[in-house]
Amino acid sequence: MRVLTWNVWWRFGPWEERREAILAVLGDLRPDVIGLQEMWARGGENLAEWLASRLGMYWTWAASRAPERWQARIGDSTVDIGNAVLSRWPIAEQDRMELPAHEEDDDGRLALCARIDAPAHRVPFFTTHLTSAIGASATRCRQVEALAAFVAEHSRGTDFPPVVTGDFNAFPDSDEVRRFGGYKTAPAVPGQVLLDAWEYADPAQPSATWNTANPFVASGFGPSVRIDYIHTGPPGPQGLGSVSSVRRVGDEPVDGVWPSDHAAVLADLRARGPRLPS
Repeated sequence: MRVLTWNVWWRFGPWEERREAILAVLGDLRPDVIGLQEMWARGGENLAEWLASRLGMYWTWAASRAPERWQARIGDSTVDIGNAVLSRWPIAEQDRMELPAHEEDDDGRLALCARIDAPAHRVPFFTTHLTSAIGASATRCRQVEALAAFVAEHSRGTDFPPVVTGDFNAFPDSDEVRRFGGYKTAPAVPGQVLLDAWEYADPAQPSATWNTANPFVASGFGPSVRIDYIHTGPPGPQGLGSVSSVRRVGDEPVDGVWPSDHAAVLADLRARGPRLPS
């Protein structure tokens, strides 16, 4: 099963050209399940629906309850922001959870769960977007504790381990990422371990998903770093859900257009049963 996570940069920059580039990347890679952050909806138009209809996928999305800070940045109070899941297979159940934040900097971050009715198993799949302020590690620690509990609640009743995707806005060695994983420090939920898929990557391959090679990033003069993640629970029977490969994708222009300010992460997970034809 091929899974992907990507922050697609909402309606910033040349968004109409960028969504075509995003579609082209997803069409070439053909993931089975996709976690997307900074998705948008405006009036009757929704980027998740637009992508799903062209890729032949099911979709669900959850809008932020507090989009005002985002809307002020582009001067349009009619555009919603949120997270979405696209799936090759039907989405049997869905739920959302609001992430904790201080009132003064609360911009409606959330986590979205979609239980995917894949062949031979039901997949508990999650996507999230943690707070972005570089000094907000303490807030992100609170958020991953809530997220870990949400994952535990919605991962029962299937042999397939949970798959958690998202933009954590945090360095790999940060307190919040280690706390969420639970294998380099005490887990946020006792006994729950969530493995960073990048542990299986070739150490020589590029890893930074926030990369100064991207002109949308270079203008900020910050360091290149991996802040986007796919986490999976320990493998099920016969290695079910274990990572067979992982790499960075969406990390170059498409016909001269950078799809997003983030690169995406793509992982192939071992799964029983046949993969549906492309």
